[in-house]
Amino acid sequence: MDNSAPEPTVEDILAEVERRRAARRAEENRSPRERPLAHGAERVGQWFVRHWLALVNLWWFLYVGVPFLAPILMHAGMEGPARLIHLAYQPLCHQLPYRSWYLFGEQPYYSMQELIQRGVDPDLLVPHGYIGDAVLGYKVALCQRDTAIYGTIFLAGLAFALSGRRWRPLPLWAYLLFGLVPVALDGGIQFVSQVLVLLFPSAGFVAVESTPLRRVVTGALFGLMTVWMVYPTVHRAVQAAERTAEQ
Repeated sequence: MDNSAPEPTVEDILAEVERRRAARRAEENRSPRERPLAHGAERVGQWFVRHWLALVNLWWFLYVGVPFLAPILMHAGMEGPARLIHLAYQPLCHQLPYRSWYLFGEQPYYSMQELIQRGVDPDLLVPHGYIGDAVLGYKVALCQRDTAIYGTIFLAGLAFALSGRRWRPLPLWAYLLFGLVPVALDGGIQFVSQVLVLLFPSAGFVAVESTPLRRVVTGALFGLMTVWMVYPTVHRAVQAAERTAEQ
């Protein structure tokens, strides 16, 4: 992990000089009424740039945390707000009942066969279908893999902040190998096998269903590798911009 950043080149310095000249000319051309608005917008932009990591971490905390409110609200008898949360996340996740987590029930997850054996109508075992009951528990509004991805993005973002942001950006080859390949294989094999069964029902293909453990591991790897590649790169770009602005 490294906090250093490359020194600006001659081209970078010349480009910054030209940028400042253009900014000065733009400032001179502004009317007295426009100048306070421009300075205010600039200060707001600088504030967002300085606090980008805290804002991003807060966003992911809310994004992955709100779906857990759905089963909590259902358990408390507040069905309306819980269903609104499920509805809000429908465009973002399939929410399949047999690929999701459950709270306040017999088990934290169920396979399709287990749900059918416990009396759940098979017609409800579809995307955005069954959301649970008082016996089996209530479903989280994000699937297992998405929970692992975005939960890890949030936790890795916290770790990045607590480490003083001293991470070297992950190389692209490592991101592809450890981040994309595992999740693509696990989800891809599952998807392709089920499509083959639907298209050729008499050909003897068997639908492959992943497991909660594989979804969590591959999702967490994808989330961690994404943060490891993106956040240090953004941090270095912000550092370079701040140094140039101070010169």
